[in-house]
Amino acid sequence: MRIKKVINNNILCVIDEKGRESIVTGRGLGFGRKVGQFVEPAAVEKTYRMEDRAGQRRLRELVEQIPLDHLQLTEDLLAQIRAEIRQPLNESLLITLADHISFAIQRKAQGIEFKNPLAGSILCYYPAEYQLGQRCLAQIRQRCGVELDPDEAAFIALHIVNAELNTSMSEMYDITRLIDGVVEVVEYFYQDRFDHESLAFNRFVVHLRYFAQRLFQNKLMPDTRDEGDEAFRRMIAKSCARHYKCAQCVAEYVKNTWHKQLSQEELIYLTIHLKRVAGELREPDG
Repeated sequence: MRIKKVINNNILCVIDEKGRESIVTGRGLGFGRKVGQFVEPAAVEKTYRMEDRAGQRRLRELVEQIPLDHLQLTEDLLAQIRAEIRQPLNESLLITLADHISFAIQRKAQGIEFKNPLAGSILCYYPAEYQLGQRCLAQIRQRCGVELDPDEAAFIALHIVNAELNTSMSEMYDITRLIDGVVEVVEYFYQDRFDHESLAFNRFVVHLRYFAQRLFQNKLMPDTRDEGDEAFRRMIAKSCARHYKCAQCVAEYVKNTWHKQLSQEELIYLTIHLKRVAGELREPDG
């Protein structure tokens, strides 16, 4: 490996024999070294590399700005997260999560803490990821002696969901706000409330996640002119008239709030999910 940049005494940016850039770490690895020199692989303790070139550049910039132990901490946390999350996670999670955790630790030292206004919604809609966020906070407390604000579990959860859906963080906030709005519309329509801990509600939220992702990425399911599909849509709209009406209310909310038009295909798909989840509505407490 040839040195491309000496980041500090313990971190180097190198190029391998295939021309791929990597970040390598090791005690004293960069001490007295110069660009163009070669590094013995045996001296390297850890290697970090992103498959995406833009991601690799962001990784290089990140290790120049945060302590190495924060990157190593995040790598260990990510290993635990991957063991719990069954679906593939975007490789950039290492970068975004390390950046967030390092910044949160620095802010804590300065007495600055951010509140997450969507923390309650994140706990409700992404319970598994939120629990992982809480575990991360416990590990940070144990390894760094830093007690981060409980809202940080919600921030970490969003980073995980973002890596699951391959979206941006700003899009994840929009997705969560949209789910909030749809649930409010639906509960108002049925004049009832969901059991937010039920399996049916969890399935509905999963549908809304991917529906919102399609919406914000302009990838809504298109309508087809196939006679069979049109007959099926008419049949669902007639046989599930009440739930179809609710889906139309959701479409109106999306149009008025997000200025996007739902296809008939999306309406029917939403109707089917509404029919399924409406069976588990319960009366409000009190």
